[in-house]
Amino acid sequence: MSYTFYDLAVDVLMTVRKPLTIYEIWEHGINLGLAQKLGTSGKTPWQTLGARIYVDLKENPNTKFVQVSKRPAMFYLKELYGNSEDYQKNEEKKVYLESKVNAKPEYCEKDLHVLLTAFVYSNPHFNCYTRTILHENSKKAAKGYNKWLHPDMVGVYFPFDKYQNNVLKLLDTFKENSYKLFSFEIKIELNLSNLRRSYFQAVSNSSWANEGYLVALKIEDEPSLIDEIRRLNNAFGIGVIRLDAKNIEESEILFSARTNNTLDWETIDRLAEENPDFSDFIDNVIEDIKIGKVKSKYDRILNADEYEKYIKEKGLV
Repeated sequence: MSYTFYDLAVDVLMTVRKPLTIYEIWEHGINLGLAQKLGTSGKTPWQTLGARIYVDLKENPNTKFVQVSKRPAMFYLKELYGNSEDYQKNEEKKVYLESKVNAKPEYCEKDLHVLLTAFVYSNPHFNCYTRTILHENSKKAAKGYNKWLHPDMVGVYFPFDKYQNNVLKLLDTFKENSYKLFSFEIKIELNLSNLRRSYFQAVSNSSWANEGYLVALKIEDEPSLIDEIRRLNNAFGIGVIRLDAKNIEESEILFSARTNNTLDWETIDRLAEENPDFSDFIDNVIEDIKIGKVKSKYDRILNADEYEKYIKEKGLV
């Protein structure tokens, strides 16, 4: 009989003997050498694992699993969770987890800018420089006029390292554009209750760019949430990135953005008029393209030691 995702979840929880999220179950499955028994070739096997557990909880009255918390969604085995020796400890852990979720995080959305800057600079899909756009620097306007106008961060890709100078000039002569502008809306967490509002905020303030992204540090392990993100991505084209604070290179582009070959110049003009940070960013991009090298000031990229110190100070690990 073949080894299944169901078997892996049971074996991991029986071995680790504590509640885990879907992603943690999968990671332990890899570390314990259980994942290789599946022979799966899917790109997101933890989503398949999550779907298997959720279906079993919903449809199987004799399920072995129990969901012990919602945010984050954590699972355990009934026989371990409910026995006389472990039950009290599990109840205390459940209360602790829920209190941690409800507690206000020590960090804020702006603290994640450093993480995104590091990721998109090194990730080959982007290889871009970023600039933070401070909403408070925008012109004062009537209430609601600038709602969802400003992205949290913008980025630019320069092809200077990809092509020789004469090739760049030839591209310009033939009016072919190898530069790319990115727009990013950042959230601490995405879940079913805030997804649509967050996504349409990104649609509103990021669709002007070649590629727009919604970025989050935490994305709830709910198959229905992933399905809804996929539907929105197919319909509106805004990509989704999950940041990994501890190992920033392991951050994921969960859904790629739809590439716009033309920019929304009217929105770019309005952003430049309303916000001096964005206007400076445009000036810097023009200047660097003109001289053929990156000389302007963009968001600083921390070295490895600085980054490690930063995430510890901000409570991101």
